[in-house]
Amino acid sequence: MPYPQRNLNRDETIALDMHPHWWFFAKQTAAVVVVVVLSLLAIPRDHDWITYPLAVLLVVVGLWLAVRYLRWVTTNFVITSQRVIFREGVIAKKGIEIPLERVNNVNFNQGIIERILGAGDLLIESGGEDGKQRFTDIRHPEAVQNLIHAQMEAVAERRAGYGRSEAPVADPTAQLERLADLLDRGVITRDEFESQKARLLG
Repeated sequence: MPYPQRNLNRDETIALDMHPHWWFFAKQTAAVVVVVVLSLLAIPRDHDWITYPLAVLLVVVGLWLAVRYLRWVTTNFVITSQRVIFREGVIAKKGIEIPLERVNNVNFNQGIIERILGAGDLLIESGGEDGKQRFTDIRHPEAVQNLIHAQMEAVAERRAGYGRSEAPVADPTAQLERLADLLDRGVITRDEFESQKARLLG
């Protein structure tokens, strides 16, 4: 589910819109696999006393995985030309918005397994009330960190340009190049690339 265009400010464009890394499902997927394996081992031995509890357990972990998927599909990490936005929630919504001009520092953290899988955490320090915000299960956090820095530089250039011209001109070519780079790195999918490309050109 893409981030709603109606929530954007005037002249604001989306540079990146993505859901969490599939590592987001690690615990739930492992639980389903374990229960399925136990069920397969129990059925040939005709252990009726354990069949029903395993069936109930399989339903429970299946529902756990389904709820997790709903959370995944309704969670967006978005970088625009003006803000970093995090939004999640199936029914009740929760969101964080950090204006790019208030971002002081962007760090990322990856464990060994996360580095192999291309996932990690992103820590954004800002001048807001909360000070620090940690975002987990980010796909290719180093590339996302670079994109945030690039957008921050673009914001600084636009602010500097206010004194020289009445209206700063956005550079869609540069943003398309950044999108292509993210596609090559595997940060976004081909569908996400085409969707965001259409937004820029539209």
